[in-house]
Amino acid sequence: MLRSPLSETVTMNVAPPADPPRLLEAGPRSEPEEHRLGLLALCGLALIVGVATGFGAVLLRDLIGLVHNAFYNGVLDYHYNANLLDRPSRFGVFVALSPIIGGAIVVFLVERFAPEAKGHGVPEVMDSVFYKRGDIRGVVAVIKSLASALSIGSGAAVGREGPIIQIGAALGSSFARAMGLSTWQKITLIAAGAGAGIAATFNTPLGGVLFALEILLPEVSNRTFLPVVVATGTATTIGRWLIGPAPAFAVPPFTFSLVEAFRFDDAIAFVALGLLCGVAAWAFIRLLVVMEDNFPKLPGGPYVQNLVGMAALGLAMVALTRLFGHSYIDGVGYGVIQSILDGGMEAVGLMTLLFGLKLLATTVSLGCGASGGIFSPSLFLGATLGGGFAALAHLAFPHIGLDIPAAAIVGMAAMVGAGTGGVMTAIVMIFEMTRDYAIIVPTIVAVAIAASVRRALIAETIYTVKLRHRGHRIPKERHVNLYLVQQAQDVMERAFLVVASGTPIGRAFAAETADEVRAIIVEREGRVVGLAPPRSGLWIAVQKDPETPIDRFVEPRLVVCRDVDLLSLVFARLRRRRASAAIVFAGDVRPRVRDVVGVITKRAIADTVIENFED
Repeated sequence: MLRSPLSETVTMNVAPPADPPRLLEAGPRSEPEEHRLGLLALCGLALIVGVATGFGAVLLRDLIGLVHNAFYNGVLDYHYNANLLDRPSRFGVFVALSPIIGGAIVVFLVERFAPEAKGHGVPEVMDSVFYKRGDIRGVVAVIKSLASALSIGSGAAVGREGPIIQIGAALGSSFARAMGLSTWQKITLIAAGAGAGIAATFNTPLGGVLFALEILLPEVSNRTFLPVVVATGTATTIGRWLIGPAPAFAVPPFTFSLVEAFRFDDAIAFVALGLLCGVAAWAFIRLLVVMEDNFPKLPGGPYVQNLVGMAALGLAMVALTRLFGHSYIDGVGYGVIQSILDGGMEAVGLMTLLFGLKLLATTVSLGCGASGGIFSPSLFLGATLGGGFAALAHLAFPHIGLDIPAAAIVGMAAMVGAGTGGVMTAIVMIFEMTRDYAIIVPTIVAVAIAASVRRALIAETIYTVKLRHRGHRIPKERHVNLYLVQQAQDVMERAFLVVASGTPIGRAFAAETADEVRAIIVEREGRVVGLAPPRSGLWIAVQKDPETPIDRFVEPRLVVCRDVDLLSLVFARLRRRRASAAIVFAGDVRPRVRDVVGVITKRAIADTVIENFED
């Protein structure tokens, strides 16, 4: 007897009914109590940060000199003029061991006490500003000082400005955290310390301020600008007392005679130099990424990786000394820059060789674990590239007015501006270093072109590319003030409901849908008595109890503004009264219903922010 398949019993595992949806609400985040200082008190604290950073910059210089003299000449002396080319070491070929020994100590300090002290420092400061609520451990200032002094003094091809920026930022954060300050005040003091560090290092107070504004501060206003100015001015004064008032580089007075009669061929030459520096800045960034990505892949751990990199650098130092009498590429490289500015280095081949070797030496040093900055190497690269370009131009066009020192200075600004993204910082700092106003016009031209070329080739700067690999994107523009210049009428929602006080919510929403909930203005005898912002709770109330009076849903604090008021004023009122919407009216008197022209809601504000944002 055949059975129909339909007669068979089929057993199915049926899942139990799911639990009904539940409303989940995260509890408030537990944070330490924050305090806010008044602007005057914050400037007073910035003054203390500036003093500490100024002394820190001087101490770092002396530490570098002490290490350099010990490793190169076997003497204990902190006097060291970095603007002079070093004579051959008394240790001969054994000076190749100097960066190896110094690098091993640096790796120990960094691995054991402060991993943040590795590298050129500024990316870590930016990371703390944008992703760590302004928190930098105080121990970083100590370890960064020791590690950078050892790296630079023993021969690593890195600069001293990155370390002092990180040291100043760590001091600012430590003072702020000790006083329990709010996040924005911590960030302000971080920027103040960083700007103070670079100002004291190069004797460039304006450059220090602009560095903080362009690179670090997410907001530019009196409450952030004034503390930075106080700190940088104070640190510069300390540096001038203890180091001297002279600029970072001595520039001969004849250097810029050509700029007094800025001819067309000069302009073409500086445009070409800007293009060249833009490509060079891109190559610097890409090569640094390659080194920082691939050195950690070498077997043997950080000590072996550092040994490989520093051994290569040591051998290059010995080879250059044997061939030319100077090691050239080790340390901050100010001696080479000053030699070019003095007219003591004019060979195209030598400057080209030094450019290529310094590019490799700096990226290898940072890739294998040295502690130091990229600002001084950028100056070195710009000076050799600019000087070599001018020397080559003279060979091709003997009558061109471009001289080597002028091109070197313009190249320094173009490399720094393109590589770091701080174009205003580069222009002003080069002017402060040289104190010759005649260089401003060609510098602006070259920096603008170099920065544009670099950005066309790679969007990230040498500071932000490292953070991008961590998944931490840093905004390239400060959008915060772009939409604050708009008026209330540019943002407000022009569609709203007007209902009489006491109206049931169901009747008020008779023509509304769940997808189109508008703000409701509640009036009594022509006067505004309340505002119910659009929110999902209103529609739920319509479905649950349509007879509930609309007055139950109005904002407890009424915020009004004129249609011509700036959004900055509207935002301030909303924040002060903890409201979520504001009524916009036309006219200068307290509004009646007939004067209302719109409503500014958080929804409208969010739409404005999104529309004005460019990635």
